[in-house]
Amino acid sequence: MFKFIFLAVLIGIGGTALLDLWALFLKKAFGLPTAPWHLVGRWFAGMREGHFVHHRGIGNSPEVHNELKIGWTMHYVVGIVFAAVLLMIWGVQWAHSPTFFPALIVGLVTVGAGWYILQPGMGVGVACNKAPNPNMARMQNVVGHVVFAIGMYWTALIVG
Repeated sequence: MFKFIFLAVLIGIGGTALLDLWALFLKKAFGLPTAPWHLVGRWFAGMREGHFVHHRGIGNSPEVHNELKIGWTMHYVVGIVFAAVLLMIWGVQWAHSPTFFPALIVGLVTVGAGWYILQPGMGVGVACNKAPNPNMARMQNVVGHVVFAIGMYWTALIVG
């Protein structure tokens, strides 16, 4: 069990960190905004009070103490959980001789968590349909989660 948790933590952090580096590259190279982690933190913190959906948009909800810290923490926790799912499905042995396809499957499936849980909960609609440019947001979601998959795969190559 310790090995499973250890690998899930490392692989999840590795995948998430590569996603963050990708976002930083997109910001520097193309001026694209990074994810609003403070708002993600506000969404997660609101769950304690039973606020799972912010119909008027999360930006209209009151600020929460430490929301940026909460958002960044939950970003990495979710990455670790997705890595744990990968290891539950393909087994810990996957980390010892990883192949890209399982990581890609998990990466692409996790797009759905954003589209059908996080974004509607934050008031952006299903698959960002209320965003200013929904198709651009969707494309960034898919590409970002492929980058996350690459990060999980590379991390498994290094630590496995």
